[in-house]
Amino acid sequence: MSPIRRDAEGNLQAGRGWESLADRQIREAQQRGAFEGLPYHGKPLPPSDDRSAGELAMAHSILRNHGVAPPWIEADKEARRLLQERQLILRRASVASPLLHRRYREELTRVIRAYDRAVAALNAEAPTDRQHRPRLDEANELEALELILTGPAPLSDSGDAAS
Repeated sequence: MSPIRRDAEGNLQAGRGWESLADRQIREAQQRGAFEGLPYHGKPLPPSDDRSAGELAMAHSILRNHGVAPPWIEADKEARRLLQERQLILRRASVASPLLHRRYREELTRVIRAYDRAVAALNAEAPTDRQHRPRLDEANELEALELILTGPAPLSDSGDAAS
C-alpha cells in the first residue's frame, strides 16, 4: 500500500512512510536479536581492495559476495587446473605401460586443447595483458610426452645421442 493517499475530501495525505516501516522492522529485528552473532558484529567491516576495478568495483563486489568471479578469473582458474592435469598426465606417463601410451597421447591432446580454449577466453576478457597466459604448442607438448614415454635416445660410442 502506498504511503500517500487521499482523505475524504480528496486532499493528498502522507501516511506512514516506507522509511518508517523499514525503521520499525529493523528495530523489531534488533529487539529479537536477529543481528547478534553476525560476522564483524560491533566491528567495522574490512575494506575491500577494489581500487583497480574502477567503475566495475560494485559489480565485482556483488559477484564476490555471491561466490562468483568475473569470467576472465574463472577462465584463469580453469587454465591453472588444466596445467595441473597436464603435469599429472606427464607424471603418470613416465611410469606407464606401453599399452597405455596411446591413451596418454589422447589425454594430453585433450588437455592442451582445453587449456588453449581457456587461455583464449582469459586473454580476450582480462582487463590488462598482465593477466594473459601463453598458449601451449601442441606439437612441442606431444614431443615432450614422446620423450617421457620412450626415454632419451641411446648414446652412440662417441657419447653423442644416436640420430
